[in-house]
Amino acid sequence: MATIKDVAREAGVSTATVSRVINKSPKAGKASTIAVQTAMKKLGYRPNINARALVSKSSNTIGVLVSDIADPFFSAMIKAADQVARDNNKHLLIGSGYHNAESERDAIELLINSCREHLIVHSKALSSEELIAFAKEVPGFVLINRFIPEIANRCIAFDNFKGAYIATEFLIKNGHKHIAYINSNHNIDDASERKAGYLKALEDHQLSYPPDYIVEQESNDEGGKMGMIELLSKSIPITAVLTYNDFMAAGVLTALEENNIAVPEKISLVGFDNGLISRYVHPKLTTINYPIEIMAKQATQLSFKLAKQEEQLAKHNIFSPTLVKRASVSRHQDKK
Repeated sequence: MATIKDVAREAGVSTATVSRVINKSPKAGKASTIAVQTAMKKLGYRPNINARALVSKSSNTIGVLVSDIADPFFSAMIKAADQVARDNNKHLLIGSGYHNAESERDAIELLINSCREHLIVHSKALSSEELIAFAKEVPGFVLINRFIPEIANRCIAFDNFKGAYIATEFLIKNGHKHIAYINSNHNIDDASERKAGYLKALEDHQLSYPPDYIVEQESNDEGGKMGMIELLSKSIPITAVLTYNDFMAAGVLTALEENNIAVPEKISLVGFDNGLISRYVHPKLTTINYPIEIMAKQATQLSFKLAKQEEQLAKHNIFSPTLVKRASVSRHQDKK
């Protein structure tokens, strides 16, 4: 027996769109309606009471998709969005995608069923085409930390390339020529853009290294520790390290401490994100500020404007990184 997911797959739409067609919602587009009705007829699908109940008359919720709710970065994003939501008498409904396309897709479809007007999405695994399709279904759809030209007015993004470039150049200007980079092993834009920024800064300052200076690990403290141990095992000259995020930097500090390598006296260190942990490790961490709280608030406010069909942003909004100088970097002097 065919299910609502079978119909969605056959029609090339989401289950939320199928639900709208079943319930004769005015938000179901003509093309989607024809595709769904054709799929239902082909598969012999008959809607049941549960399918009809997926769309209700009103909703006071805002859907928020993050990669991992346990990650402090996303906790900060959720808290900021919740502040704006409460000011507008709304409540958050949260889903996690874990950098997995199927998980992100399922979570978004579930959120759409309950949050038909407002949806803030942090998606790294889904294709641009799928996200554009979802944006057409949800009036207040906003994409955070990603830029898609076709829906530029719905994007709140961050310049990851520039952030890594600034961090690397800061180390270079402090005399460092042997700079390693510990990147995330997730196949996402953030990782590739930050790596590109690191490499471009080296290139612009006529510095180049073999691949041994770049390692990839899980983007947490354990990954940072393992990445630093991997670099140390190669016996290559390193005077500074840049990490994908602050948690990886915390792991690097642990690995260096266990090997009696002082920071910043022997190796300087720069993180990324300016998370809470950066202020409490020792030494306090020089890092790149990622204004996720401001971005999340703006994304939530934009969602309300879009849903009300108020004036939209004329251009996409890409936030710029800034360097936060603390105690984990010192000037390197070449031995003569």
